[in-house]
Amino acid sequence: MLFTEQHIILRDQVRKFIENEINPFVDEWEEKEQFPAHELFAKAGKLGFLGVNKPEQYGGMGLDYSYALLMAEEWGRINCGGVPMAIGVQSDMCTPALARFGSEELKRNFLAPSIQGELVGCIGVSEPSAGSDVASVKTTARKVGDDYVINGTKMWITNGLQADWMCCLANTGDGPVHKNKSLIVVPLHEKGITRQKLKKLGMASSDTAQLFFDDVKVPQRYVIGAENQGFTLQMMQFQEERMWGAANVVTMLENAIEDTIEYTQTRQTFGKPVIDNQYVHFTLGELATEVEALRALVYRAAQDYIDGQDVTRLASMAKLKAGRLCREVIDKCLQFWGGMGYMWETRISRQFRDGRLMSIGAGADEIMLGIICKLNGIYPSQQK
Repeated sequence: MLFTEQHIILRDQVRKFIENEINPFVDEWEEKEQFPAHELFAKAGKLGFLGVNKPEQYGGMGLDYSYALLMAEEWGRINCGGVPMAIGVQSDMCTPALARFGSEELKRNFLAPSIQGELVGCIGVSEPSAGSDVASVKTTARKVGDDYVINGTKMWITNGLQADWMCCLANTGDGPVHKNKSLIVVPLHEKGITRQKLKKLGMASSDTAQLFFDDVKVPQRYVIGAENQGFTLQMMQFQEERMWGAANVVTMLENAIEDTIEYTQTRQTFGKPVIDNQYVHFTLGELATEVEALRALVYRAAQDYIDGQDVTRLASMAKLKAGRLCREVIDKCLQFWGGMGYMWETRISRQFRDGRLMSIGAGADEIMLGIICKLNGIYPSQQK
């Protein structure tokens, strides 16, 4: 995948935006456990950052997926994981199915203002008893007249406290679990919706909530695509989410390594810099190689996606590798910081907390391995 001058211009604009509008405020937002989503998204939307690969008629730039991937990688320069994850939910997780399969009404009323940053969106798939096991969601949308009446709960919802609407996966039929679900746009200021803030290990500045739906009425025309095809549409949406997540951590991992190199060059032990120990600089060299390999895998998946190929296998591999490297790279780097690495305020400590989510969210490592094994023809003997 080759980056053009247009890519570079966009990259530089994003870096300037992060430097001026985000990083100076990250510590404050982390302390408050929330960032001002409407304010920040409005600024990002005005610059076109929330819809680079969305149709121009709805306010997007109409560019190919390589630009969205570039954006994901650049958001990794933010000095926390919570804000970029929230941006990614808005641009690449709750809107892909809406952009591809939504009605004209839904695109005008929800997609266009989300691209502009006027509305904040979220994705409602996970539930207390159904995280990676998407087929087990219990939330129901029952037909009453021209409406759906929604009951249930959604858990671990990024942007959940501030979101104006949700791309919600709910059971709309009684058939097989893979063919009885629909994606529905749910306005989140309707009667019957309550929200509860969740306190997390990391990603502090990203507000995360549990949402409860008690006889919430939504017009049936708010379904995205065909009714009862929601599971399939969400699986398609997951591929963009997983590639976005893998691309986003590449820069964060590079930052962790670069910070550690700088720190170990100045920290002295036994009369010499820590980095002078062969184990230390060899380990950092190996970690840098692993991160570069992850970037190559992400780029290959993205190029295949641009070319119209099914990237389920490669996106799952990239997601798996990204999660594993978040644990390996940051843990090893933190070790070289010694006691300073264990201090709450250091960036490596924040990366340690924030990065752990990568092996859980958007499909746990074990789910990725199951997909990879299935698509590679690797089965237990009793299944052959």
